[in-house]
Amino acid sequence: MSEKVGMLYGRPEETATIDRLLQRARNGGSGALVLRGEAGIGKSALLDHAVETAADLRVIRGAGIESESELPFAGLHLLLRGVLDRIDALPDRPAQALRGALGLAAAVESDRFLVGLGVLLLLADLAEERPVLCVVDDAHWLDGASAEALLFAARRLEAEGVVMLFAVREVHAPAFPTPGVAELRLAGLAPEAAARLLDEQARTLPRHVRDQILQEAQGNPLALLELLAAQREGQLVAEPYGAYALSTFSRIQQTFADRIATLPEATQTLLLVAAAEQDGDPATVFGAAERLGAGVSDLEPAEDRRLLGMSGDRLTFRHPLIRTAAYRGATVSARLAVHRALAQVLDGDRRAWHLAFASTGPDEQVAAELERTAESARRRGGHAAVAAAYERAAKLSADPRERGRRLAHAARAAADAGQQERAATLADDAAALITEPVATAEVAKFRAGLADERGNATAAHQLLAESACAVAGRTPELAADLLFSAVEIAWTTGDFTAVRTVADQAHRLRVPGAGRIGELAARITTLNGPGGDVVEAAVAVRLLLDRDLAAGPPGLRGNARIAWWEMLLGDYGAAHDRAVALERESRAQGAIGVLPRALMLLARGQLWAGAHHDARSSATEGVRIAQDTGQTHNLAFLWAVLAQLAAIEGDQERCRQLTAEMTAHGTAPGQARATAIAALLDLGLARHEAALVRLTEAVEGANKLGTVHSLPDLVEVAARTGHRAQAQAAARRYADWADHTAQPWAHAIAARCQALLGAGEDAWERALHLHRQEGDPPFERARTELLYGEWLRRQHRKIDARAPLRSALETFERLGARPWADRGATELRAAGESVTRHAEDSDPLARLTPQELQVVRLAATGLSNRDIGAQLFLSPRTVGYHLYNAYPKLGITSRVELAGLVSGLTSGSGSPR
Repeated sequence: MSEKVGMLYGRPEETATIDRLLQRARNGGSGALVLRGEAGIGKSALLDHAVETAADLRVIRGAGIESESELPFAGLHLLLRGVLDRIDALPDRPAQALRGALGLAAAVESDRFLVGLGVLLLLADLAEERPVLCVVDDAHWLDGASAEALLFAARRLEAEGVVMLFAVREVHAPAFPTPGVAELRLAGLAPEAAARLLDEQARTLPRHVRDQILQEAQGNPLALLELLAAQREGQLVAEPYGAYALSTFSRIQQTFADRIATLPEATQTLLLVAAAEQDGDPATVFGAAERLGAGVSDLEPAEDRRLLGMSGDRLTFRHPLIRTAAYRGATVSARLAVHRALAQVLDGDRRAWHLAFASTGPDEQVAAELERTAESARRRGGHAAVAAAYERAAKLSADPRERGRRLAHAARAAADAGQQERAATLADDAAALITEPVATAEVAKFRAGLADERGNATAAHQLLAESACAVAGRTPELAADLLFSAVEIAWTTGDFTAVRTVADQAHRLRVPGAGRIGELAARITTLNGPGGDVVEAAVAVRLLLDRDLAAGPPGLRGNARIAWWEMLLGDYGAAHDRAVALERESRAQGAIGVLPRALMLLARGQLWAGAHHDARSSATEGVRIAQDTGQTHNLAFLWAVLAQLAAIEGDQERCRQLTAEMTAHGTAPGQARATAIAALLDLGLARHEAALVRLTEAVEGANKLGTVHSLPDLVEVAARTGHRAQAQAAARRYADWADHTAQPWAHAIAARCQALLGAGEDAWERALHLHRQEGDPPFERARTELLYGEWLRRQHRKIDARAPLRSALETFERLGARPWADRGATELRAAGESVTRHAEDSDPLARLTPQELQVVRLAATGLSNRDIGAQLFLSPRTVGYHLYNAYPKLGITSRVELAGLVSGLTSGSGSPR
């Protein structure tokens, strides 16, 4: 994609304005527009858009040329050179004046406005054949005579079928007044649009580099693209308080640099201080400048040239790249001196950073100050700043051990900031320097966790096993912990060979707890094949859970792991409570690296509790953040939630797409889960034979706990298709697991399975009784009611069948489970009751997009747009946009109404929130 096309991101209003002008010309009208803005803001891109859109118009294009700005009518000649032969068709006087102006005939004394009239008439004449678009770029460099003639014509356009567009640079260019002509001033791109442009140009760029480029570009498309080019050339420095520069000056930068070079030396010094200081605080800038021989009076030349000036109470560069030019154009010695001067007038974090920039070699005192800065940032939840400070402190560390320790801290902070790639690099660098056993083990576990989160579980358990060997002789307890974790990760990927290998390694190294590792491995390896016992899997998970609970304060990632184990053991209540707290803490700390996992856990809990709208909203946000931060491992789990929702709702295409993603990007256990979800869709649509094939494959695989909830599905389809032995076997396995979990809802489903196999009405009654316990999943309860109603009707007890069928239908409709609701309605009619189906959008919240739903729920609690944006990682403007769109869908006009509406709907929705 070309640079100029890229700059059209985030310009819907501007392009629409131009498009309306062109359409007006097509309809016989006319118009003129001046596009104003700073260098690089996208004016030329909009002109390109106009030309491309005007394929059916006659296009005349020119530009002002600086070197010819003193040559009368040079710009006009450049613009009209392709239509000079049409001048003869004009009336004599305007034609003669235009010919003389363009050097086509001897100059004659004539009214200067005749040239302008000649331009107007020439354009109108051309438009008789087809509408005309006249485009002039860099109009500020037009010679005065050309500018006057063109503006004369522009102000008189009415009904000629002509559009005239001028692009004019604001600041750092000659004045180009355009009285009487409409103007459109271009501001920087909105953050969302700038991010999309950067994505298009460099989709794989690490998040922390993206954020740096976006911040430095300040919405200027050309600046964004130039900074990206600098990053690609390895010239972009990822540090706060630093002055970022390009490897080579772009045309814009060179212009800035040339103009700066003509300033007095003291003014250049002042500009350099302001460029290095970044905050724009006058007291700081002038205080540091005075130490270098510059003062307040030296600001005037920069103000006169519109390079630097006061905006409110801050010193502000007129363009972000002026700062770059001022800093990069200075000598190294000058930059070092400026940073030393700034350190003398600052304190705290900013002093530490300027001391770091003034350092030319290892300096433990400065490194220690940066470490204190990092911990201060940690208390404020600024994980990216923590990572940057520790990384810089490591570079200043003379002692390799200290360097390794600080790199490890930087890696952990980068991971919490969602900078997975950066975290992995920092952790690898730390591992090469750290020799102390405890620290070695900690870094190994961290590196393995990163590899697992990035979808490389094989590398993760190999790394743990190798590290265990390295530390076993000195710290066998740590080696045992590493090997235990290696078994865990190998299991999650279905690598049973690695599970056995690690257990053998633990025995060979004679580490403490080798027997416990062997027990875990033995239970896991029994799961590999049709004979695997789901209870054995639950016992293995219990071993993992007990270990994590006994390990002390778990932290964010530890709590995420514990919540996952709790879900696998069927304790959705405890897991949901932990997930709610984890999500809130992740947001509060800005731990975007953990947030996708927290949102996945929360979404699973919401899905289980029947809060399907909330589950979709949480999972959708999780997908977006996981994709932004490169957490591919979490994507498969998030897609699973969305796929299960699609299966329940009967959305075949959506379900197919999501399960295909799970299969393509997930591990073997994830693929088994995708198969089970596809089978649920089949079951809802009464495709029993297809469901049987899929379920048989899914539940007999290695992912015993991941597909345990599909065993009741298998019981139902096997019983319906006459495979009674298979149904009985699945029912026994599920009943064993239900006994192990001791959850009422699990016993309810187990009783339903027995009832399907002919246990009689007592089994149905027991199932419904257990379903009434707190924490019961509404979808599963409704399925039991549906099946019980079907059984009653087949027993010729139509009146008795109506109550459970009616309850099932209501639940299915509330959950949006259309295939299941259709089955319920059919059965209810067969039971002799007329059925009035509720409208699919009877729940107003169902009309909202996932993002709108999140915003609406938070707004209903009284949070401001700014606060909501902080939680959802959105701008306040985006929040307002979603509310604006949501209000009409909800039939309300205010936040007061919103709070009442959401409260009323949530109280009866089964939402876990």
